[in-house]
Amino acid sequence: MFNRTFLLVIVAAVFAGLGLLAGERWLSSRDAGGGALPSFEAITPYPTPRAIPAFELRSADGPVTPDTLRGRWTVVFIGFVSCPDVCPTTLTDMAKAQKAWEALPEATRPRLLFVSIDPERDTPELLAGYARHFHPETLAATQPDLAALEAFTSSLSLVYRKVPLGETYTMDHSGSMVVLDPEVRVAGVIRPQMPAGATVGGGAIATIDPNAVARDLSALAASAPRGAGAAP
Repeated sequence: MFNRTFLLVIVAAVFAGLGLLAGERWLSSRDAGGGALPSFEAITPYPTPRAIPAFELRSADGPVTPDTLRGRWTVVFIGFVSCPDVCPTTLTDMAKAQKAWEALPEATRPRLLFVSIDPERDTPELLAGYARHFHPETLAATQPDLAALEAFTSSLSLVYRKVPLGETYTMDHSGSMVVLDPEVRVAGVIRPQMPAGATVGGGAIATIDPNAVARDLSALAASAPRGAGAAP
């Protein structure tokens, strides 16, 4: 599974990387006050934030729509509850970043949206329990309408597929995470990195640096334009 997943991560990274030029210009356009710009460690920014189509996901607490996310920076990660490696590793790492964000005001605190690409097995209730095991503030949602789910993930340049596994199946999916700005536009991507010296197929898992993610999003939250909309 790892080989296929890693290859899909690479494909998604290529898609997300199209148009990634001069990230500093994008930051300059967002810094209306002309102050010091954030220095990104984990995020690769888009030169211009990209709008995405309207969407509706289902969570245990109700619908998740653009209005749910508007006003705060959001990191989107796709996966599934029975994922054996990438998902629990990433959610564990992201929980460390979320812990650091707890010191920030709730109105500007970045958040994580975990979207299951396995709605056949992952009910909103099951998904909520799984995601909140890692951190209680994680938003967890899915969409049983497979066409709508694929439309949402494709709008973020994230990919997945169902893979037969004996009498059951597993899911291959992107390991990268997408950063949405307070206006719910695609603003950048966080790509996991392989450990130094690791090779594809060697059993290692690409991971993120939670401290770098925490610092990047904290800096963005502090410099977010006030006109981007009020937090819900």
